[in-house]
Amino acid sequence: MKRKYMFCALFSVIFCFFAFANKPVSAAETTYKIGTDLTFAPFEFQNEKNEYVGIDIDLLNAIAEDQGFAVDLRPLGFDSSLQGVQSNQLDGMIAGMSITDERKETFDFSDPYFDSGIQMAVAKDNQDIKTYADLKDKTVGAKVGTESARFLETNQKKYGYSIKNYDDASGLYGAVRNGTVVAIFDDYPVLGYAISNGEAMKLVGEPEKGASYGFAVKKGQNSELLAKFNAGLKELKSSGKYDEIIATYIASSESTSDEASEMVKVEPKKDVYRISSDSAFAPFEFQNEDNEYVGIDVDLLTRAAEMQGFNIEFNFIGFSGALQALDGNQADGMIAGMSINDERKKAYDFSDSYFESGIQIAVKEGNDSIKSYEDLEGKTVGAKVGTESADFLIENEDKYGYTIKYYDAADQLYAAVSGGQIDAMMDDYPVIGYAISQGQKLSTPIEKEVGGQYGFAVKKGQNPELIQMFNEALKEMKRTGEYDEIVGRYIKNGSATEKKADESTVAGLIKNNYKVLLKGLWNTLLLALISFALALIIGIILGLFSVSPIRALRIFAGIYVDIIRGIPMMVLAFFIFFGLSDAIGITIPDFAAGVITLTLNASAYIAEIVRGGIKAVPVGQMEASRSLGLTYTRTMQKIILPQAIKIMIPSFVNQFVISLKDTTIISVIGVVELLQTGKIIVARTTQSTYVYLIVAVMYLIVITALTKLAKVLEKKVK
Repeated sequence: MKRKYMFCALFSVIFCFFAFANKPVSAAETTYKIGTDLTFAPFEFQNEKNEYVGIDIDLLNAIAEDQGFAVDLRPLGFDSSLQGVQSNQLDGMIAGMSITDERKETFDFSDPYFDSGIQMAVAKDNQDIKTYADLKDKTVGAKVGTESARFLETNQKKYGYSIKNYDDASGLYGAVRNGTVVAIFDDYPVLGYAISNGEAMKLVGEPEKGASYGFAVKKGQNSELLAKFNAGLKELKSSGKYDEIIATYIASSESTSDEASEMVKVEPKKDVYRISSDSAFAPFEFQNEDNEYVGIDVDLLTRAAEMQGFNIEFNFIGFSGALQALDGNQADGMIAGMSINDERKKAYDFSDSYFESGIQIAVKEGNDSIKSYEDLEGKTVGAKVGTESADFLIENEDKYGYTIKYYDAADQLYAAVSGGQIDAMMDDYPVIGYAISQGQKLSTPIEKEVGGQYGFAVKKGQNPELIQMFNEALKEMKRTGEYDEIVGRYIKNGSATEKKADESTVAGLIKNNYKVLLKGLWNTLLLALISFALALIIGIILGLFSVSPIRALRIFAGIYVDIIRGIPMMVLAFFIFFGLSDAIGITIPDFAAGVITLTLNASAYIAEIVRGGIKAVPVGQMEASRSLGLTYTRTMQKIILPQAIKIMIPSFVNQFVISLKDTTIISVIGVVELLQTGKIIVARTTQSTYVYLIVAVMYLIVITALTKLAKVLEKKVK
């Protein structure tokens, strides 16, 4: 009996121990996936340590700690978070979300955790806008789908302004800076935070009372999560923790207004600084679906120019071309994901590092044979010429026993992996990550190597104020968190980029890019037509010189033809665009340099066509004409040339087709013709096979049409 009681007592103790011991553990094991916005300061944003903070984040974490549950935070952006909750991929979302009747049909909301409001802001030096009445006949901005946008639409007729909508805060605030809009409306805490962190704006009037923000779950689901949030929020408010969190961002941001002026303003010494850059190096510089150049490099330097008050003019001509432009004094600075190293420091002065890079091996998706560097033995690995990846592969070639294959551009490198021409490739890890997010079928089986630092460069000893202005602005952007916002826009959100159509298909690529492709085709035709027209004039004159009875003219024509035909056209293009511009001290525009190159090249061949056509006319006709008393010039005009032209026409048409094809070479100096347009699209979409197929078909159609037209013309002439 005693044993029985002892056993029962022991069982009770064990039961109680596990019951109490497991209570907090089970609560801690409940993890909720919560979506939030990417950049909506002061509610959610990344700080200098790349950690997500803000009113929403801190409240959520404090409530989770108080209520004993864990949070798996998913910073997906507002729209993606909405979709995530609706599709049951997320348990809830907190993203400064206004509680509205329309949203209540889809979501269940918590008790309001913040009472918002909207307010008007104008440029800091704007003295004209003091009331809503001053907005008459002016343009006002707001973010798409926000409470501010609805307020402006409601009051548009009353105050007589025009509305311009923007997708994000950077576009909205930039519109005030460049004068696109005279005023903007946004949530007052967001505006206040931006102004306190250096945005050159000021608030006008009192805030309009807005909707309250709430934590949301899908309607009818996760009611226990909503109950925990409400209970935790109530506890935070009663303990004073809530006010402390709000004050951390709202109050402290106001107190930093004096610190925002710490950035030193540097006086620019030029009206416009010319900046050379790469043309296709996503996510640092590339063309988006609106055919505008964007990327980390572009946005950082553009913002630095705005903050420091200097003007820039970009020239996107590829990495090698950008370097040569800087060396040849055609550019004042260069930003193109350029690694800072001791060798380059001998020729260039660099800014503070704006990005810490790294390089990584990538293989075709499904390739399980490569899991370490040792597995590369006997295989071929690709890299872009002159890059950090190429240097790493050269350094370790003997150690791991692979063969290196070099490529000039990223699209060639990635296509070689996809097509099986190489077994693996090495490139900067953010570039590989962006390519994968855009649908490139790659995997990264080996951990990345710590890379160098990227820097903004000027020619050594030149434009020191440009480096100083960039450094000051970069330091300020890092202090305010704007740097993290710009980088996060591309590195963290590449896979979430909205597309107008599915660019993994030919139809989608054409639908998204037909305008820019037609523009590239127009540039190709324009280059070919202008250069060929000029080449005809020069070529015919030189051709006549080559059959002239005057020996000096024949020698001159022969030397010209030999020199031009003996120089590869790419070398000629580089010499005219970079070398000649530097020699004469005047920058030759890329299009003009392209026309000159094509003209010189084609004129040499046309001169030979003319010479051959004239020589094809029987020599007896010249002799007979001269014996009848006609002069040499008259004989050429009336007898020889009319016959020679009929002989020349097929060759002229053939030469025009060659000139049209030769325009692809001119892309090396930055002219955005049809092929370069295709390369730019490939850099964004990574769909090299389909893009180049479309480009090839466009060339085929144009050249076939020209050939048919030439045959008709030839028949009429004969």
